[in-house]
Amino acid sequence: MSSQPTLRMYVESRQGAAEGVVHLVLVPTEPGTNLPSWKAGAHIDLRSDDGITRQYSLCGRPSDDHFEVAVLNVPDGRGGSRWVHESLLEGAEVDVAGPRNHFELADAPAYLFIAGGIGITPILPMIREVASRDVDWRLVYGGRTRHSMAFAEQLVEEFGEHVDLVPAEERGLIDLAGVLDEQQPGRRVYCCGPEPLLDAVEKVMVDRDSETLHVERFSPRDDVDTSGDAFDVEIAASGATVHVEEGQSIIDALADAGITVDFSCREGTCGTCETGVLGGIPDHRDDVLDDAEKAQNDVMMICVGRCVVGPLLLDL
Repeated sequence: MSSQPTLRMYVESRQGAAEGVVHLVLVPTEPGTNLPSWKAGAHIDLRSDDGITRQYSLCGRPSDDHFEVAVLNVPDGRGGSRWVHESLLEGAEVDVAGPRNHFELADAPAYLFIAGGIGITPILPMIREVASRDVDWRLVYGGRTRHSMAFAEQLVEEFGEHVDLVPAEERGLIDLAGVLDEQQPGRRVYCCGPEPLLDAVEKVMVDRDSETLHVERFSPRDDVDTSGDAFDVEIAASGATVHVEEGQSIIDALADAGITVDFSCREGTCGTCETGVLGGIPDHRDDVLDDAEKAQNDVMMICVGRCVVGPLLLDL
């Protein structure tokens, strides 16, 4: 299986969006190229010539003729943000794959958006969309300092009282109990940010049947668990059978058999390796699919997923 097609793009403009955050505008290197369509919540893959692949949320407008991303520099990360900050200068070229979306904005009579730090990026296009509708909405946006919060002043200027900025150095952490105190039947709550924030929101929302929570993670909830018995997967296109050893990932087993698939994080968070399941029942261990999507058992993340009932027939 060949890798997902990429589009060659270059950095048309680059500017600081906040302390430690760079905002890039990417346009196709080939004039007249139409960009793939996307909806609020989508992200793209940026792929370096050295093999680094990282996912960044689109923070522009779907109607634009360019892509926009904002990237936080994480000094102790895996090297992706450092590459963006040091190498993707104005005029630099980069391969872009996607967009793909596991954080789509669903219809609702009311919305609450909770963002922490760089987690504002996928939420920004959502806010622009709901602001054009006749619905109730609110954004609560936290960060270390006011200067570290990307697009903060822009959001206040554009949306006024709908936006509540919570810089920790001025106001402490977001008061989630207060923010989520009064339930609104039918409301959808969208949250993106660091794991402690997501975990705290999930705990408050756990018994709320009248509201729906949507979260997007940048890192796995727990240590990645690939333990479990061996099993077989079948490749739909060729009919070949691949044996997955105990503790081995499906991706690695496929690679050993000469079958190449797209992947990036290996942690079940980015969605790059999402693969259709045509038979068998997968053991979902990712943080991409929600409970309803997992129950359908028609796709899985093969970087961490295993098998409940096999063999798994994969749409490859």
